[in-house]
Amino acid sequence: MTADNAITGKRVLVTGGTGFLGPHVRAALVRFGPAAVFAPRKAEYDLTEQTQTRKLLDATRPDVVVHLAAVVGGIGANRERPGEFFYQNAVMGILLMEEARRRNVSKFVTVGTICSYPKFTPVPFKEDDLWSGYPEETNAPYGIAKKALLVQGQAYRQQYGFNAITLLPVNLYGPGDNFDPKSSHVIPAIIKKVVDAREAGQGHIDVWGTGRASREFLFVRDVAEGIGLAAAHYDHPDPVNLGSGMEITIRGLTELICELCGFTGELRWDPTKPDGQPRRCLDVTRAKERFGFTAKTPFRDGLKETIAWYEQHRGTFAAGGG
Repeated sequence: MTADNAITGKRVLVTGGTGFLGPHVRAALVRFGPAAVFAPRKAEYDLTEQTQTRKLLDATRPDVVVHLAAVVGGIGANRERPGEFFYQNAVMGILLMEEARRRNVSKFVTVGTICSYPKFTPVPFKEDDLWSGYPEETNAPYGIAKKALLVQGQAYRQQYGFNAITLLPVNLYGPGDNFDPKSSHVIPAIIKKVVDAREAGQGHIDVWGTGRASREFLFVRDVAEGIGLAAAHYDHPDPVNLGSGMEITIRGLTELICELCGFTGELRWDPTKPDGQPRRCLDVTRAKERFGFTAKTPFRDGLKETIAWYEQHRGTFAAGGG
């Protein structure tokens, strides 16, 4: 811990700080010696309401805001609730940043999404390609809502000198992830399907899409470290990717999860279901150069830990899933 960072001795507010990622981010921030870290629950303050947002900032009086709060989900949830995904994510960020600016917050960290990238971004995704096309249709409302916060932060920096930064993490996974079949992302969704099928003695599982699409994944503790480092040391308008630089097809991912879970049944792919974006793999050079972040967790090890967590907690989650 050093004093030459934006966190030491400061009051830090983490929205979404009690969710999947939040506790890990709070732990990463604590290493930089803040005066206090606040992580109110969603039930306490509705950040889509201006009066509630003002109450939160008046109650916590932060010097630094790390905005993690988001409405998120997999392809199915994005297709079913595009209006909700757009409105809530846009309004939460816009209101929070404006009220933070009015209170002279010294730093605002927007945690955006890889879904903001164009559907056919050249691989590996470079931050300079963020505006080269429209996002993949199934998650465009979510991706564009988050992208708008990048524009807001850059505009506020230009007009008001407001120190807003934007981070673009790739797909996250790890212990404590959302395994609800109605809203989970791909790794927890597949883990749940495979473990439930193994326990039920099923001879196959059904999997969405063709399996040809690729994704990059980042372990939850790694992304928290990246957010902490950027909050402490990064002060520029350019967005920054947070990723592992590793790419795997959905078919390869599913086969690996089956292996780690001890499931030997058939995989039945359903090409009538969407694959989502064809490929996702990030150029992670900027994060390393600007604030020294490199992912450390090997993918196989991270998956083992995630599967073990689900095995211990699976009674909490409903059977079935899409």
